[in-house]
Amino acid sequence: MFNIGDKVVYPMHGAGVIEGIEEKNILNEKQSYYIIKMPGEVKVMIPTAKAEDVGVRDIIDSETAGKVFKVLETDSTEMSMNWNKRYRDNMDKMKSGDIYEVADVVRNLSFKQKEKGLSTGEKKMLLNAKQILVSELTLAQNLNQDQVEETVNNTINHSFEEYSKLHLTPADGNVVKKFIPFDSI
Repeated sequence: MFNIGDKVVYPMHGAGVIEGIEEKNILNEKQSYYIIKMPGEVKVMIPTAKAEDVGVRDIIDSETAGKVFKVLETDSTEMSMNWNKRYRDNMDKMKSGDIYEVADVVRNLSFKQKEKGLSTGEKKMLLNAKQILVSELTLAQNLNQDQVEETVNNTINHSFEEYSKLHLTPADGNVVKKFIPFDSI
């Protein structure tokens, strides 16, 4: 059972604060609902009896937040070459509500975006995963959202620079990575 003022995470939406508990009569059924204020002035109602079933949990502590940044500092993990499978795998990680899995999705998709670019669906997924990650880290560390987002981006950029060098083969240094049309020279 959560209390008013508790900081919680609702998977696929991010972290928020329980502003109240209200009884509502919906479809002739009276239930208690948590009223959770999410980032961007969004409020969600979740039945108190089903909160844990839908994945609502307490936010991480500051020590765990540090471990999340360690995930962002590591090399990307293996992802399927098949877009549909990769999308499903990443969606499952996000739905799990596990902050380490969400961080893995953010890092992997960020690396992939820097290497080859992302499809529209994966761009949306990256934005959503990053919003979930940043919202929880913001509350866990009592920091400004912009500060946390900048730290996440800087961590990923540094990691990408470090690990992309390890994946280069000697021939990679001689490959033209951008097409420049002749008529623009």
